[in-house]
Amino acid sequence: MAKKRKHSETALAAAAAPQKKEEVAPERPKRTLLGWKDKEAAAVVAPAEDKDDEIHQPANFRNKEKVLVTCSRRIAYRYRHLMLNVVSLLPHCKKDNKVESQSSKGVALSEMVELKSCSSCLFFECRKHKDLYLWMAKCPSGPSVKFLVNAVHTMEELKLTGNHLKGSRPLLTFSANFDKDAHWKLLKEMITQIFGVPKEHRKSKPYHDHVFVFSIVDDHIWFRNYQISVPHNEADKVARGGLDKMTLVEVGPRFCLNPIKIFGGSFGGPTLYENPFYISPNQIRALEKRKTAGKYAKKVKAKTRRKVHELSNQLEAGEFSEMWKDQ
Repeated sequence: MAKKRKHSETALAAAAAPQKKEEVAPERPKRTLLGWKDKEAAAVVAPAEDKDDEIHQPANFRNKEKVLVTCSRRIAYRYRHLMLNVVSLLPHCKKDNKVESQSSKGVALSEMVELKSCSSCLFFECRKHKDLYLWMAKCPSGPSVKFLVNAVHTMEELKLTGNHLKGSRPLLTFSANFDKDAHWKLLKEMITQIFGVPKEHRKSKPYHDHVFVFSIVDDHIWFRNYQISVPHNEADKVARGGLDKMTLVEVGPRFCLNPIKIFGGSFGGPTLYENPFYISPNQIRALEKRKTAGKYAKKVKAKTRRKVHELSNQLEAGEFSEMWKDQ
């Protein structure tokens, strides 16, 4: 039968045994959407006490951008079709139920983005069944932009000859105006992150066959979508870099974005930029009504002037004015 150890002997044995060092997870370096923020921060060195441990380098950054696309209730059918066209162009997006267009919509949308594990949001907000506003936001910390959408033409309306595979990755092209001012640079970065399909996304095709064109004209952002068309005959195969034989065929949709405000947070916060040339659609409609009201007032004034003139300048009775009264 084994001999029991005394309590003092067990305590001495525990003290003599080598103590295990507490394993502390290395600090995670800061990173942006397109890579690590600092190359020096990317290599995390183990504590100096443990000299045998090697340098822990994180794995290559993978873009996991996901975009939530939704709209407000009571949206017009043309604007809903535009939203569906945008959904078909972005394989890395997720579509959700409609949201009430109220003052508290920012909180609800931020929660929906978090629940759907997305990092960006495109919210189509329709007002008075006439005006379409597009919110482009990075969640949860911002920034966010509010646009007025004009010149809307969906794929169904245009019926263009261009066609590209669904889910293929687009090339993004920007006009040179985007590098002029700070707010255009910010918009360019947001558009790049939201409309750029991540590489090796599970729903995307691993090649490029169409181009998204963003150009600034009259302080508006104009969007076009073109298919990259190449000859199909084997004899006319295009060599790598042979752009002279490639042509662009428009696919659609078309729309124009007029920036209104840029906010520091998600769907709100401090105003970073406000467009001084923006005129709301309500003001434009009020001016048109005033013009039509002015035309009617001019007609009424002309009628009253004519009546006063007729009363003040009555014609004298002629010789034969009472000739046929008896009969």
